[in-house]
Amino acid sequence: YHADNQKLKAQPVPEGRLVFLGDSITDGWRLAESFSGKPYVNRGISGQTTSQMLVRMHPDVIELKPAAVIILAGTNDIARNTGPVTLAMVQQNIQAITELAQAHGVKVVLCSLLPVSDYTPRKQTERRPPSDILRVNSWLRDHAAKTGAAFADYYSALVDAKGFLREGYSDDGLHPNAKGYALMAPVAEAAIRKVLP
Repeated sequence: YHADNQKLKAQPVPEGRLVFLGDSITDGWRLAESFSGKPYVNRGISGQTTSQMLVRMHPDVIELKPAAVIILAGTNDIARNTGPVTLAMVQQNIQAITELAQAHGVKVVLCSLLPVSDYTPRKQTERRPPSDILRVNSWLRDHAAKTGAAFADYYSALVDAKGFLREGYSDDGLHPNAKGYALMAPVAEAAIRKVLP
């Protein structure tokens, strides 16, 4: 995103700029379609874990001077994309991301991890056990309350009675499709309104 960031930094900062920081679930979200006319910046990178996003906080978030950052992170930590990791390590990374944002006057929205499903040929629960997702989400909700961040509960919007990502809302059991993103957008908007009235 280096070149894109340089371009943005050369322009005046629009009121209400938000940065969506995350992995492939954020990267695949067509923000201009979900939030028409809003100055929202997508800084999702496929496969990334919380430690990699922490490193990106200055160039991809703070230097762009957004009013708020929306953080969706942790599913790739559970899948051990960058090696073994404990829940405490994930929590510390998200704590550090939150503290960095707030120290620079950037409001924070913490997002729950999405459920995964085994409805598609690839069984997603093998790499991302639902119990781990629930544990991270429970902590995220508490941490948002503790730090004055807003909480966007995508999980509740997308989960079915079996605890899976609803059938038909993802083509691979992990990433939302257009129908999935359509359920996430109002959840994000409600959380954004809490930090930017």
